[in-house]
Amino acid sequence: MIDGANPAATGPAALSPEQKARLIYSEAQGELAGRLWRAALGETAAEAREREIPSGVGQPALGGERPVGLDRLLAVLAPGSGLPTGAPPAMQSVDSTHAAPQASSSPEASIQALREGPNARYAPLLESAAGRTGIPPAALAAIVDAEAGKGAGGAWQTYSRNPRSSAAGLGQFLKGSWEGMAEQPGTWLNAAAAANGWLDPRGQVRSQSRGALLAMRYDPQAAIETVADYAGANLAALRKSGVQIGGDVAEVARAAYLGHHLGPSDARRFLAGRMDPERARRLLGAQVGGEDAERRIATAGSAVAAHRTWLLGYVERHVRPDRFA
Repeated sequence: MIDGANPAATGPAALSPEQKARLIYSEAQGELAGRLWRAALGETAAEAREREIPSGVGQPALGGERPVGLDRLLAVLAPGSGLPTGAPPAMQSVDSTHAAPQASSSPEASIQALREGPNARYAPLLESAAGRTGIPPAALAAIVDAEAGKGAGGAWQTYSRNPRSSAAGLGQFLKGSWEGMAEQPGTWLNAAAAANGWLDPRGQVRSQSRGALLAMRYDPQAAIETVADYAGANLAALRKSGVQIGGDVAEVARAAYLGHHLGPSDARRFLAGRMDPERARRLLGAQVGGEDAERRIATAGSAVAAHRTWLLGYVERHVRPDRFA
């Protein structure tokens, strides 16, 4: 485990002129690209109106920030899917399980800004996981930042817990997802579980070892390495289903985050606009609470539209690799 540290000073007054310029540029760039994101996924007028309604019981924007746009389109389905098609090149596959992003000259591929903030102590772990999997460190940082609980100044909390589910740690892995990654050959967690004798001869987690394995969700290295492996698996699954994902760091981060948040099956259905209404209702309720979910559904006109609007807005605000470049 990594011990806590006093967070660095934050806010505009603490930024250098160069940092302020970088912040202004990324905000302006994101504002324009946000329109492309919503156009590609077909936002309706009702969804646009719902997006303007302040959140109630649900997760607030961190630090009172206003919604901002995306840097690029996340992904669009291949021709014949019924959604607009895009030009980004498909990602190159490393093996049958994972797909790594193409090399990018974008400054977002680095995590220099993270080194200057309250989460600087995680930089070596992010870079190690990135080097092993090929997922850009800024993309990994963006996923963790969107998932983990925050302390003073935005410091990630290694002991984050979701009161509405079994999600825990920097990666907010559910119990089943974490065990699944431990049983997946080739992952960092699988190697750690095998080394500790937690797997039986069939490669499954021993019942008596489950507690120790799940406790590793609170270990920063285990969490970040598993975020990287899960991102690689989800990107490969989305690409196999026909989703085109370019090598841009922002595209990689947002595609990987949708897979991380929804799981690959629901992520495919979400991108194709085929989410089951009851499933959408449950997912939205798990995130914002039942009362707020029903209010959003009534305003949007359907559970699918309400969940879509909430998740697009959350990704737009929180999955921002440019903040760590």
